[in-house]
Amino acid sequence: MVRHFSTIISAEHPTGPQFDADPVALMARADKLIPGKAPAIVAMKQMMVLLLNAQAPVLVHGPSGAGKELVAQALHDMSRRTGDMVAVNCAAIPADLLEGELFGAERGAYTGADSARAGLIEQAQGGTLFLDEIGDLPLQMQAKLLRVLETRSMRRLGGRSMIDLDIAVVAATHRDLAAMVKDGTFREDLYFRLSVFPLSVPPLTERLSDLPMLLDHLMHAEAKGRHDIAQPVFEASALRVLSAHDWPGNIRELKTLVQRACLLFPGRKVGAREVNESLMRFSYPEPGQTDWPAAPLPDMVAQDAPNALGEVFRHGSGKIDLRGYLRDIEVVMISAALDAQSNCVSRAADVLGLRRTTLIEKMRKHGLAR
Repeated sequence: MVRHFSTIISAEHPTGPQFDADPVALMARADKLIPGKAPAIVAMKQMMVLLLNAQAPVLVHGPSGAGKELVAQALHDMSRRTGDMVAVNCAAIPADLLEGELFGAERGAYTGADSARAGLIEQAQGGTLFLDEIGDLPLQMQAKLLRVLETRSMRRLGGRSMIDLDIAVVAATHRDLAAMVKDGTFREDLYFRLSVFPLSVPPLTERLSDLPMLLDHLMHAEAKGRHDIAQPVFEASALRVLSAHDWPGNIRELKTLVQRACLLFPGRKVGAREVNESLMRFSYPEPGQTDWPAAPLPDMVAQDAPNALGEVFRHGSGKIDLRGYLRDIEVVMISAALDAQSNCVSRAADVLGLRRTTLIEKMRKHGLAR
């Protein structure tokens, strides 16, 4: 079952900071905050720029792990708000404590309230309040949140005076809010108040051309503050295997893979075998496992391919690792066949025109799991 998440951004803050009206400057900032040049991610960033300048509520859709918090942080940074982004997980706080955490309390409001305390909403003054898992917000709290959005003000528990707010509100959930409205578990008025404009975050499978850029970005982030750690080098064969993966965990899954690579292969080359044996399923690499020679990325198959290769031999180094090149193609084709046949070795062997025992031997040779 495909999971659905929504990130809701309320950017209506007439007393807040003025946005940069230059879309070119805003797009450049979006590119810096969210790496990627794939058409799907570029379209998302262009929509972010448009909606940011409009200062209107935004509803963001996308699969789990695609980067909902990154989008929220980018929108906050692009808004140039002077305050911080304050995050709260609505599903992690017990319902009987949630109101106090969000709204704060005056001294004596309840047993143990020895002093006045600002809640998370108030702490986000001048900045952004990020409400994660808003689909788990109790109905009573949904009514109170709607009141905050409508009046742009709040009152602490036990307080008498209203506090005017200058905040942007970002909320996220893996739930289908529209379906929850029909079920009566999410308020319709709050849903429509928060879903003025749609914004889609694409899954990683729709931006596989960004893999080299994303790997570089994640490795730099992993090595931040650790200058003594050399970064691994992902070879062409590794990129081909990564491109054939279906990435159910999206960017979060890719980040996990990069963390493993930085731990297991610092300053070393990572090929198809390393990806399959040590990164896709965590296991410590055997000595000498990374000695395979690198193979070039295969270009688009064309009728003049022989002539193109002839140019490489004549004007290039004069050497091409044919065995490595063919090995990498074999790894990708076997992986694709297994995936298409639900990891059934017999059916995969049939579509590849191989005997089952031959395919098993090749899988063992390349470190491919069933």
